[in-house]
Amino acid sequence: MSTIARLFAEKPCVFSIECFPPKQTTRFAAMQQTLRSMKQLSPDFISVTYGAGGSAGGVSSVQVAEFLQNELGILPLAHTLCMGSDRQKMTAQLEDLRKAGVRNVLALRGDRTPLRPESPDFHHASDLMDFIRQTAPDMEFSGACYPEGHPEADTLTADVANLLHKQQAGAVHLVTQLFFDNGKFYRFLNMARKAGITLPVSAGVMPIVRRSQIERTVALSSASLPSAFTRMISRWQDDPDSLRQAGIEYAVSQLRDLIEGGADGIHLYAMNDAGVAEQVYEGIRDLLGR
Repeated sequence: MSTIARLFAEKPCVFSIECFPPKQTTRFAAMQQTLRSMKQLSPDFISVTYGAGGSAGGVSSVQVAEFLQNELGILPLAHTLCMGSDRQKMTAQLEDLRKAGVRNVLALRGDRTPLRPESPDFHHASDLMDFIRQTAPDMEFSGACYPEGHPEADTLTADVANLLHKQQAGAVHLVTQLFFDNGKFYRFLNMARKAGITLPVSAGVMPIVRRSQIERTVALSSASLPSAFTRMISRWQDDPDSLRQAGIEYAVSQLRDLIEGGADGIHLYAMNDAGVAEQVYEGIRDLLGR
């Protein structure tokens, strides 16, 4: 099976999807079916957000990554977090991934929440990357980036400068936080290249297809909202069917522009919705050459 680095070396635009482990183990079978449907879209890889599983309940990211790798033959990118972890826990997680045959991880600091204490060993994602490089040299790791700057960064310029630490730590690729204004992405990418960031970047897009996403996802992402997006929401927020279609069309428009604009990769935050992923894919597959 290929690696993330090789994908970006071989393809003009890498297509990936993100999924998240269900919070109840009884939902794993349904998720497996969702992933089988997503396989039909020929994603180059699927990233799996962090899920502890085990005594914490729910399904672990290792279980999902193992299913993708060994049952579906899809390259998984498993998320690892600084928050709530330490050297011992991370060593165990990396060993579990290794046993499952998974060699690609996304190293993240993770959001600060009451449920996840600060890590005594990893204060920044680059610290975790250094640890992975030193203790698991067979693992390949990616990092996150923020087109409009990390919420805790003083400025976008300072945040872009911090990406150099991830590149120097050995990251092979970056994936962005979701955004709705492609102009913000192009500005960020231009700044990153000028700062010496040479890593390929996957542009992250989330179709907003439900009203609940507006209040939750959009607010938490801190992404700026262009007028075309706010007009769409204002017009269709009380019409669920029309909002779903309009949200998909907006995402397709974003993605087509990104592909035509030369993005190294596009990353679809599909929220475990195979139907949405399929509709978006149908709108861009011609540009992906599939």
